[in-house]
Amino acid sequence: MSRTENHANRILVVAPSWIGDAVLSQPLLERLSRRAPAPAIDVLTASWVLPVYRRMPEVADTIENPFRHGQLGLGARYRLGRKLARRGYAATYVLPNSLKSALVPWFAGIPARIGYKGEMRYGLLTDRRPLDKQALPLMVERFAWLAQPANTVLARPLANPKISVDPAQRAATLEQHDLPLQARVACFCPGAEYGPAKRWPTRHFASLAKQLAERGFSVWLLGSAADKTVGDEIARDSGDVAINLCGSTSLDDAINLLSAAELVVTNDSGLMHVAAALDRPTVAIYGSSSPGFTPPLSSRAQVVKLDLPCSPCFARTCPLKHFDCMQKLGPDKVIETIKALGVNL
Repeated sequence: MSRTENHANRILVVAPSWIGDAVLSQPLLERLSRRAPAPAIDVLTASWVLPVYRRMPEVADTIENPFRHGQLGLGARYRLGRKLARRGYAATYVLPNSLKSALVPWFAGIPARIGYKGEMRYGLLTDRRPLDKQALPLMVERFAWLAQPANTVLARPLANPKISVDPAQRAATLEQHDLPLQARVACFCPGAEYGPAKRWPTRHFASLAKQLAERGFSVWLLGSAADKTVGDEIARDSGDVAINLCGSTSLDDAINLLSAAELVVTNDSGLMHVAAALDRPTVAIYGSSSPGFTPPLSSRAQVVKLDLPCSPCFARTCPLKHFDCMQKLGPDKVIETIKALGVNL
């Protein structure tokens, strides 16, 4: 049977459009895949998130969600729903809480439509669940619980998210970007889509890059095109020991390169979750945000933060104008955390 052929036990997952949230949905897919008979699981999500799901063995097929953020596109959603109806899905799990995210499964006539109560979704979902935030404090738990009947307690322990990399694809990416593995590799992820209050200062990244280079590491900077300017600053201030790849790699490339790292140092970002899911030794730096809801989930990941009275504030920029939560968190504290992870310096 082909990956897109109609399947009597086929499931559609309407997935988040954030990279980190996509990673955190993998334990849900893993639990769904353990059902008997084993279902074929398709994922519908934004194009920029699809590379994450293509690294999950539980996923049979990925389908691009063509709609821009905030776009209703009612007619186009109807047409997509009727197209997906031909696949004969038995059930769908709608992970975003918006009305728009529930429309395509409804138009597709999927008989079982599961998700949390959200904006005006009455009738669009057949299993519309209230969210108990105290019982399910983590996003990964909230996703995974949807695989269970509504009147049950989440089965624990919950496995950490996992994604995989094909060694041949990694080798091809290294060759494409002229990155021979002649040294130990440290990857820095200096971006954060939410705003500057989640970003460790460039001078700290640059100082750490110089210290790691002195210890025999090659330092690669990974991020989107929006992070290129930040990456340029780090590379310049590090004396060019850091190689700025921000904006010159696809997400597929970034995942492959992260899998080659002996160490990842990252802001609270989507790539932080990717590094954790690849089980790379990861130092996650927190300032304005909190690891209480979406921490990096790996036994080889460790959070570093200062726990100042004013943090976490969850603001995009520091409301007190001093940014102490990141400014005062220096490279020495990160070096201590790297050593605590067991990385030989």
